[in-house]
Amino acid sequence: MLRRLDPVRWELPVGYMPGMRVPGLIYADDVLMEAIAMDMAVQQVANVATLRGIVGYSIAMPDIHWGYGFPIGGVAAMRVADGVVSPGGVGFDINCGVRLLRTPLLEHELQPKLKQLIDQLFRDIPAGPGHSGEIRLSPREEEGVLSKGAAWMVQMGFGTPDDLEVLESRGALPGADPSRVSSHARQRGAGQLGTLGSGNHFLEVQAVDQIYDEGTARIFGLLQPGQITVTIHTGSRGLGHQVCQDFLDRMQSAMRRYEIEVPDRQLACAPIRSEEGQAYLGAMAAAANFAWANRQTITAIVRRAFARVMGLRRPEEQVTVVYDVAHNIAKIERHVYRGVEMELCVHRKGATRAFPAGHPEIPARYRSVGQPVLVPGDMGRYSFVLVGLPRAMEEAWGSSCHGAGRMLSRAAAKRTLAGVDIASRLAQRGIIVRAQNRAALAEEASEAYKDVREVVHVLEQAGIARVVARLRPLGVVKG
Repeated sequence: MLRRLDPVRWELPVGYMPGMRVPGLIYADDVLMEAIAMDMAVQQVANVATLRGIVGYSIAMPDIHWGYGFPIGGVAAMRVADGVVSPGGVGFDINCGVRLLRTPLLEHELQPKLKQLIDQLFRDIPAGPGHSGEIRLSPREEEGVLSKGAAWMVQMGFGTPDDLEVLESRGALPGADPSRVSSHARQRGAGQLGTLGSGNHFLEVQAVDQIYDEGTARIFGLLQPGQITVTIHTGSRGLGHQVCQDFLDRMQSAMRRYEIEVPDRQLACAPIRSEEGQAYLGAMAAAANFAWANRQTITAIVRRAFARVMGLRRPEEQVTVVYDVAHNIAKIERHVYRGVEMELCVHRKGATRAFPAGHPEIPARYRSVGQPVLVPGDMGRYSFVLVGLPRAMEEAWGSSCHGAGRMLSRAAAKRTLAGVDIASRLAQRGIIVRAQNRAALAEEASEAYKDVREVVHVLEQAGIARVVARLRPLGVVKG
């Protein structure tokens, strides 16, 4: 029943299943749609369309694949006045996101010490499930992290105030309520600041491979091919995971009280203005702040490693932040829909903001061109930097994709690549990989993911974002 609107837009009509309040909108070309149709993601788009208070469309970005409740790559906006908030629309890794750093170094300057640098980063930044870092927080410091996010870490000496100017929401969500974060969640997050975690989380040293939009790239500080950058991809670790679990359980019972029915229990939700809804948003914001503090801490460690290995004398001035985007989050935003401005709770799960030029929430230094959109691919190919365009705001609540999107489940990837030494294969291509579990690298191999070049091409065709630059991996740290 999918209806093709144009080469990269597909509509899932309200009649696709009972209870849909709005249509679904999927961004994909023929190749990506064939992959999307292989799992339950389309059904999940329809399920999300049944939620109370949803406005416009249940949206799926071209990197969409099956997730918990909401599809990964899903976007949905609910009216604050009468809509619901769903932890499944944010995900377990609250504020999993991407930060891009730029350096003044060129590839030929780094190559002689690349292995030494990757080894240093692997030693300094714990990776893998459950691993703890060097930072231990007092109760007061923990409250500061949950309330103030990246700004608290800057206050503690992990960075500079200038870093905060180029973080989404300046690295802290308003309305964070640490009292809503359970002791179990706090215990799971203890010692995890400055750590990557496992799964698809990574730190990647890259070179600018190609620049497509020289004017915008220059404003972003991406000056020439061969320039060295660093991408950090991680989130709120065990703390955020437990916040999600706590509120999924709580909202299951709340739905009965509010007479809410959903087609999938993984869509457990509560009215935004209810006690449960407000409690979740307060806890989610605190977990999001923990994630921003985590990426801020890792940034400081990266700078220290570059100073130690590459001899940079002013690392805080020489290794600087391009931008930091969240891609598992629910945010209260004001948008215009059919000529009416309204307050919405925008769920972005595996999707990032892509605000266009002129938007007041874009850092002043980028406001003339638009928000940087960071789209990592896989560790064997490339990643992209894009910029948000007006149509993203008009059609998708100012949203874009967050990555390549999986083609194979983790189990299927391990079966398909059984016996293949992924690290050795990448080394033959000049890419150094350090991982706590080399056997698990098969889960993150290129074959497990869509080609991110195709994904961002769909966004360009749709007018959602424009490609600014392509980044090529040189060295990767994995869990």
